[in-house]
Parts: sequence; structure tokens; C-alpha cells
Amino acid sequence: MEKLSPLQIERLKYQPKLPSSLSKGINSLEMSEGSATQSVRDQEQIQNLFKNTYGKPVVTFKNTSSSNLSEVRNVGVILSGGQAPGGHNVIAGLYDALKSANSANKLYGFLGGPSGIIEGKYVEFTDEFMDAYRNTGGFDIIGSGRTKLETEEQFKSSLEVCKKLNLSAVVIIGGDDSNTNAALLAEWFVQNNTGIQVIGCPKTIDGDLKNDQIEISFGFDTATKTYAELIGNIQRDANSAKKYWHFVKIMGRSASHVALEAALQTQPNITLISEEVEEKKMSLESIISYMCDIIVRRSNAGKNFGIAIVPEGLIEFIPEMKSMISNLNDVMANMEKEGVAVSFEAVESRLEASNAKVYSSLPTLIKSQLLADRDPHGNVQVSKIETEKLLIEMISAKLNEMKSEGSFSGKFNAQSHFFGYEGRCAFPSNFDADYCYSLGYNAFALINFGLTGYLSSVRNLTQPACEWIAGGIPLTMMMNMEKRHGEMKPVIQKALVKLEGPVFKQLEQNREEWAMNDRYLFPGAIQYFGPSCVCDVTTCTLQLERAKALASV
Repeated sequence: MEKLSPLQIERLKYQPKLPSSLSKGINSLEMSEGSATQSVRDQEQIQNLFKNTYGKPVVTFKNTSSSNLSEVRNVGVILSGGQAPGGHNVIAGLYDALKSANSANKLYGFLGGPSGIIEGKYVEFTDEFMDAYRNTGGFDIIGSGRTKLETEEQFKSSLEVCKKLNLSAVVIIGGDDSNTNAALLAEWFVQNNTGIQVIGCPKTIDGDLKNDQIEISFGFDTATKTYAELIGNIQRDANSAKKYWHFVKIMGRSASHVALEAALQTQPNITLISEEVEEKKMSLESIISYMCDIIVRRSNAGKNFGIAIVPEGLIEFIPEMKSMISNLNDVMANMEKEGVAVSFEAVESRLEASNAKVYSSLPTLIKSQLLADRDPHGNVQVSKIETEKLLIEMISAKLNEMKSEGSFSGKFNAQSHFFGYEGRCAFPSNFDADYCYSLGYNAFALINFGLTGYLSSVRNLTQPACEWIAGGIPLTMMMNMEKRHGEMKPVIQKALVKLEGPVFKQLEQNREEWAMNDRYLFPGAIQYFGPSCVCDVTTCTLQLERAKALASV
């Protein structure tokens, strides 16, 4: 028998909290429908692509005094994309709801992500199997994958597997791309009269899958608390040794929500936000100058140490870097077709003059990474570019120039860190354990009422769990058209950091104070036992956004 740690043993005993509307069970629910919905943009194109699932209403659930036994339903579940804390609890909630509705119901987990439903690789859940994974981190219960469900051939293969298992519905747990695929599969199933429903659940630690109905994606709470603990530890070390600048790159390529939340929890000296860099058209040089100004002013105050937070995707938001990378992708593709050997000189000679200048100015390490790390489409894998080391090297060079000019006399010693995988499979916080369980339980409620093409939605999340509002929103409501690999495709719109929003404003208002006065916070490890104000409190981001939303009502 597998040996468990004391914390594992205790967490397996934890019973997640449910919204009061779901707490009496699936068979005691009543569904209310709102008005018809439309996509966030490109309504005509989206409606044409989703003729059968577009425009459906938002739904909510409430208790009713009557209770009926549900018909037998078999359900399949898929974990899709990158890991996020709480995924196991989504499945646990789905399993418990399914079994409480009718003990004859069955849940099948497709192995290795969406490829499992295409290839017919699955496992049937039992009480014993499910009970070993409750309130644990990771996706190892059935594994995940990044196969896209978008072609006719894939849909037909999926249908054959669903028929074999006599499935009534499929639940896809994933981020914006995964739930876009869920919407496509739902539409295809309806168009072909299969009778199989598709429901999505909002997952991503990046925090960029949200709107008025999806207040937060699961995993964001746990991941940001995990990163904040690590940053707090580093800040304590920096404040003790007083001799290092720590540059911390944090996961989140397309949006800076994770970096922003971690900053609000820890109050570092410098926090870069990709969306701000893009909005203000900040050049790499201006970013370096901004950071050097704080470093020099702190040094003049006798503080040759500090903490800088850098979002993973920063480099793509710097205008001249974005232009250069786009040009570089084209150049590399052509060189590969022509069989030309890749070298710094060969690449620079083919880049447009302005882009060649940017490329040649970069440190050798970064120039090498730009050429070496390519994705399956031949593009630069920006997430693998060590942006934190780029900044350190360029800051060092500028400070050395300033020393020779006599405008800087301090010391600059830097350490680099990248926090990414450390946060994706952590034990879920109480919030994520409860939220994920509720999302899964609620997903079966949507299935039980015959809905398809919906995303499980649990709202009012800054209140106690018993006051959360359970329901669902049409996946098409979140979609727009975007260019992907040269073609316009329907995708769920990413939610980027809003510079006019209350979360960024909180950072902006405190930047100077935090830059100079070391107002470091030390969040410590995630707590599971103790007062609710310590164990159940959610992110600064959600609290600030909900406070503004409620104030505007």
C-alpha cells in the first residue's frame, strides 16, 4: 500500500463545502433561465459557426421541495491542457453528484487528455479509486494532454467511443483553448443528432479565463499563494543578507494576472506588468532605465538589495521585441525550407534592419535561445526565453556604464528564479478544494437538466461557500474570432489585466512606497486548519474585482 504523508491523510478526510443550492442533492434542484445571450464580439460569425448552440440563456439553480430519481446517465471526463490545483476535486464533485442522482450512473475518465476519447483509452471510476485522490493536487488521476478536438475525423472517433460506453455527456476540464474545443464538440454532437451533451469547467492558473459569470478560474488561488510563499521566503532572505537583487519570473504567458496577484500578496520593490508595457509602448531600453532608477535610488539609500517580479510573457509585449520575434519566425521558416545553416550572422543578415538591430543588441544567451527553442509550428517558444536573465545582464551593463560616468557607486549582485511548475500541482487551498468540488457537482446538474455547450459557473465567491450561486453560461457567450496559424477561428476571449481596473490600480498606487521602503509581506505556506480568515480567504484579485462589481450594482 502506498505510504501517505500526515498531510495527505488529513486532506483525504476533508469534506469540501457546497453552495446551499446544491447541498440537498441533484434531484432536489430547480433551474431558472435568464435572457438569450450573444458572444462578446463577432456575433454574426460566431452564430453562423454555432447555429445549434448559440444564444442560449444563462441558467442558475435553486432548491425545490420535490425530489425525483434521475434516469441512468453515463458520463465521460477529460482533463485538458496544463495542470492546475483542484482538478481532482472537480472530478470528485462530478462523481459524487452523479452517484447521488442515481447509483447506477457511471463515470469514465479518458486517459492522457483529449486523445483518450479519440483513441478509446479510459478507466471507470469506483469509490475506492476516487477516494484516493480527493483534495490532492495534480492531474495524475487520469493524466492530461494538449490534443485539440477540432477536426471531423476526431469528432467521429470520439462519437464511436462515446457510443461504446453509452455516454450521455462529456465533461471537459480546461482553459480557454480546451473549452473552445468543448464548444466545437458540443455543436458537432447536436448537428449530428447524437444526443450527447458537452459541459466545460474553467481551469487555468493563469487567471485569464474569466468574465462576469466566471469570477475566477480554478487553480489560480492555490498557485498564486504557492508563488507568494516562495517570494515571501526570498524577500525575508534578501532583507536578511542585504546583498542581492532577486529577479523572479512567474508563469503566465498571455496575461500578467499571476504576477500581479503575487505582487499584491508580497509587495516587492519592482513589478512589471506585460499589459502596461504594451499599452505604454515601453521599449526594452525604457524598461531597463525604469528598473535601474529604482536600483540606484535604493543603493543611494544604502540598500543594495531588492525583489523584482517579471511576468513570463513580458518579452512578447515589448513592441520592438514582438516585431523582431515575428520577423524572426518568418526568417527561420524560410531558412529551414532553403536548407540554410542557422547562425547569428545569417539570421541578422535576413532580418529587417530595425529588427536586426534589436536582435544584435541582445546578450548571446538570449540570442541563442531565440534560435534554439521552437514550437511545433516553427515559432519561438517565448516561455523558454530567460527574460529574467536578459534583464539582469542588460541592467548590469547599464549600471557599469553609469559607474564609469560616476553616476552610480553602489553594488549590484543579482539572483534569478523562475516559478512555474512549483504552483501547478500543489495541494489545493480550501478555497480551490471547495470551488472545484462545486464546479464538478454543478457540471452534473447541467447535464441532468439536458444542457449542452455550457460552462459550469459558480459565482459570489468572496462570500461563504453556502452563499455561492451555482449555474451555467453558454460557451459561445465568451467567444470571438481571432487569427490562429493564419486562419480566423472562433476562440474564447482571453481576459488580460485591465489597467483601469481595481487590481492594477492597487499596485499602481503603492509602487513608489513599495519600491523604496521594503513593505515586504510574508504570506507563509497555505493553511488548511484554523480560523476562516486565514484558511478560506481568497485572492486579492478576486476581492478587489468583486468589491468593484458590487459597488457598481
